[in-house]
Amino acid sequence: MAGMNPNGKYAPIADIPLENREWPSKKITKAPLWCSVDLRDGNQALVNPMGIETKLAFFDLLVKIGFKEIEVGFPAASDTEYEFIRRLIEEKRIPDDVTIQVLCQAREALVKKTIECLRGAPKAIFHIYNSTSPAQRKYTFGKSKEEIKQIAIDGVRCIKSCLSDEDRKRIRLEYSPESFSMTEIDYAVEICEAVKNEWGCSPDNKIIMNLPTTVECATPNVYADQIEYFCKHITDRDSVIVSTHCHNDRGTGVASAELGLLAGADRVEGCLFGNGERTGNLDIVTVAINMFSQGVNPELDFHDVESIAEKYMEYTGMEIPPRTPWVGELVFTAFSGSHQDAIRKGLAARAKMDKNALWDVPYILIDPHDIGRQYEGIIRINSQSGKGGAAFILEQDYGLCIPKAMHPVLGSAVKDSADKAQRELKSEEIYSIFESRWLKNRSNLSIIDLSETHVEGRKENESTETTLCRAVVNWKGQQISIGEKGNGPLDAFANALTQTPAPRFNITAFHEHSIGTGNNTSAVAYVQLTCEDGNQYWGVGKSTDVGRAGVDAVVSALNQIA
Repeated sequence: MAGMNPNGKYAPIADIPLENREWPSKKITKAPLWCSVDLRDGNQALVNPMGIETKLAFFDLLVKIGFKEIEVGFPAASDTEYEFIRRLIEEKRIPDDVTIQVLCQAREALVKKTIECLRGAPKAIFHIYNSTSPAQRKYTFGKSKEEIKQIAIDGVRCIKSCLSDEDRKRIRLEYSPESFSMTEIDYAVEICEAVKNEWGCSPDNKIIMNLPTTVECATPNVYADQIEYFCKHITDRDSVIVSTHCHNDRGTGVASAELGLLAGADRVEGCLFGNGERTGNLDIVTVAINMFSQGVNPELDFHDVESIAEKYMEYTGMEIPPRTPWVGELVFTAFSGSHQDAIRKGLAARAKMDKNALWDVPYILIDPHDIGRQYEGIIRINSQSGKGGAAFILEQDYGLCIPKAMHPVLGSAVKDSADKAQRELKSEEIYSIFESRWLKNRSNLSIIDLSETHVEGRKENESTETTLCRAVVNWKGQQISIGEKGNGPLDAFANALTQTPAPRFNITAFHEHSIGTGNNTSAVAYVQLTCEDGNQYWGVGKSTDVGRAGVDAVVSALNQIA
């Protein structure tokens, strides 16, 4: 076997010279500034980029969610993006508290076209970038560190020269040392320092320094070290907004962003559901709901995340995998028997608590209702499911409160069916299994005719009531007339069955509840019979008559005998 020996072809990223790092002991206690880049970074990663009308609808969705900064495009590079931004401005679609962000390479013709596009926008962020990593310097540009830094400085000068004094009041600068994650940290600070000094900034007019994991190339703790080092070494820190822009090449984009916030970042750029080049941008939905799960208001509204997901898929043509955190079809679902049992017990206890009591249901980190999800799909049944899962489905969907002692036999029947089907069973299929085995099974015993007579009597100065039962039953093809008395319909019928070849038994458990409301109310009875040979069988009966439900449950139990 060849194996996967790197043989020196790959090397870990260099250590960050950070002493006394503070981020490991920090907690996220407030929402960052959020910036959606769905309409630019996300859009350029689509197989079929969005048209103007779709982008307008997407922008409205982002505003509704609560984004205050939205990157809307690269107007100098595309007539479609230019027209889209003009429509946002001219149709007054941008709320007063929302700032649009545009991307541009710092070349005079492109800068002038971008500023022209922003005419009439009350405020905007002008985002420029240039790549700074050793590989980019070497292969893409063939330039030294000083030359790359000069490109950034010249870019800022170009923008300044194209802006009027009035423009400077409404347009802020964002600078990205692209490939920051692979750039020497001291050099990243040096080039950002040069940009900041050239632009000028103050606590009232801050510059945004966006520090991307353009290619995620190390564990998230390394990115946290890079962010903390940058925050500690950039001057005029109170005049700088440090922004993260995480990609997901290693599958840890969310963790990188969260650790970046611990390390001192103020702002997060990303996309809904992680859309973006290669393995995607940061999934802002996940980061925001993660905060919510820790008791922090994310200041983004995902209370109806399923509706947002539907619109996202409509606008982008992308699918959301079923295991995507928080919103995927299966993330609030348990197939495992032990998980199902714990969830069922937790939800049952929760039903008796105040709505805002501390949430602690096993395996379900937040109340699905808080993000517009439902309980119905939490427990789903396949061959891996346990004894309590089917009972939960029958209770939630059909109001049947199966006694706990009956769960194993119910679970076994459903599990066998799922194993034969080699797939998940739907709710209606589970009820069909229950119905055919317990409610409609007449393989051994059936009632042809049944009548009851209630006789009043007295015994030692106390009133008593005796029930006389007369019935015609069919036991394995033999029609038999029977009759006996008892202290109620169930007792009388059980006593009468001694006149048939049916096994002798005792009723060792009995449970009953109502189902339905008003004229549609029925009684459901569950009995456990213990036969003379020690074997036990559960039966279920359902009837609008309470006494008949118990009788039918006995019939059901005797029909479980092989």
